[in-house]
Amino acid sequence: MNEEEGHLPVMVEEVMAALSPVPGSFQIDATVGGGGHALRVLEAATPRGRLLGVDADPEAIARTRRRLARYGDAVVLRQASFERIDELARSAGFGQVDGVVFDLGLSSHQLADPERAFSFRAEGSLDMRFDPTRGVPARELLATLDQPELTDLFRRYGEEPHARRIAAAIVERRAREPIRTGVELGDLVAAAVPPTRPTGRRRIHPATRVFQALRIAVNRELEVLPVALAGAVDLLRPDGRLCVISYHSLEDRIVKRFVAAERRGCVCPPTLPVCVCGRAPRLAPVGPQPRRPSDAEVAGNPRARSARLRVARRLAA
Repeated sequence: MNEEEGHLPVMVEEVMAALSPVPGSFQIDATVGGGGHALRVLEAATPRGRLLGVDADPEAIARTRRRLARYGDAVVLRQASFERIDELARSAGFGQVDGVVFDLGLSSHQLADPERAFSFRAEGSLDMRFDPTRGVPARELLATLDQPELTDLFRRYGEEPHARRIAAAIVERRAREPIRTGVELGDLVAAAVPPTRPTGRRRIHPATRVFQALRIAVNRELEVLPVALAGAVDLLRPDGRLCVISYHSLEDRIVKRFVAAERRGCVCPPTLPVCVCGRAPRLAPVGPQPRRPSDAEVAGNPRARSARLRVARRLAA
């Protein structure tokens, strides 16, 4: 399997319809990942169009640089957290852009990487950092947080109903030996969670929410997302499009509330008879919210099954 085949961009047709990139347009892929969305956008923006690709993962940047090499100077890639999107864009000559897309999911390459253990099938050491040079790896959180802190982490970031039971199992296990790999943590969680009765519906692995919670905590995902969204809106031209694909309710709730606040504009207390903040609406939702992938896409790419796409357009100042 080559690089192009190793990662399928989620809801790419819906994203392309929402962005509607034309030749000469300036676009940003804030989570360039496997480069799938970026490639389609560049094809439509050529000639004279440009794309800025941002990703915290240096391996994603390296893969995308090879994949998009034929576009030369039309592509600018930056390895950094997307919370710096405003600064990164302006320094690269993207002061005003026609579209920004965020795909907040893990790429297939990351899930398959045994060294950082994003998956409960990974034999590598539990790391989970997008940027392996920054932050605290997951194994340190598992080794140092006490049982109430672990319980809170799994509840807050994973919405895990068995958080207390799982935290207790982790503390008991690490007293005997450290939890080193994705497989070890996955097996421990599966053993700690009581079995469920079969319902006929697809059942996720018992460790899915725990891995989600650890990844979110390690990479500060929910902290930096509102900052990145605000920076993206600052960069959009009037009628420019913001597209965000999320994969769980915590992310989607942040995006939904952000768009609603930017649609409302005014932040004055409701007790005031007139607006004194002077804040004007900056976004308007476009189409149904959220959109979901088609059954055909989910059948061909199971990663897409939990995807939710929200689209908004920038209003004139």
